[in-house]
Amino acid sequence: MSFWRRVFGKGKRDKLNPQRLDYLNEGLALERQGDFEAALTSYRLAFRDNPADSRILLNMAIAFTKTGQPDEAIRHYKRALELDDSLGGAHYGVAFLLLKRGDTTQAAEHLRAFLARPPKGPDAERWVRHAETALRDIASTLDVGESCEALLLTPKGRRSKQRLRRLITLIFADRAQGSPSWS
Repeated sequence: MSFWRRVFGKGKRDKLNPQRLDYLNEGLALERQGDFEAALTSYRLAFRDNPADSRILLNMAIAFTKTGQPDEAIRHYKRALELDDSLGGAHYGVAFLLLKRGDTTQAAEHLRAFLARPPKGPDAERWVRHAETALRDIASTLDVGESCEALLLTPKGRRSKQRLRRLITLIFADRAQGSPSWS
């Protein structure tokens, strides 16, 4: 009798709900194993199922960073921040990618946003100190840059400013490494 109930839709099968895969947790597990490309695939599937989840975009940005795709990482961090501006990890991550790119002004904005709502937890103090140090370095570099920019206002001002920005970026990179490359 149960066979006929199932055939005509009155059996237990009606009560069974198909289970969706948890692509986000799958991606996190793959990331822990070091398989970032596969993690990105899982994150894309998770995002397809839930496009309003900023955590998925945040994890995608981290995976893009680890696979050497900083432009994609920046784009995903910014999309995550569009959905949820309170994501401290996204502000922190995008800030340091922007610093590597040489965009100190935007990086400083994201570091300030990160420090406005610092994370809590056992490792939080380390990240906060790192962000504060980077922000101080940016401020001192920008102070030097503004002084130099005022001195370099020439008819070729645009070219001079570009050279100055490259020099400031070089100086900032050397400070982060601890020794200047020109010595």
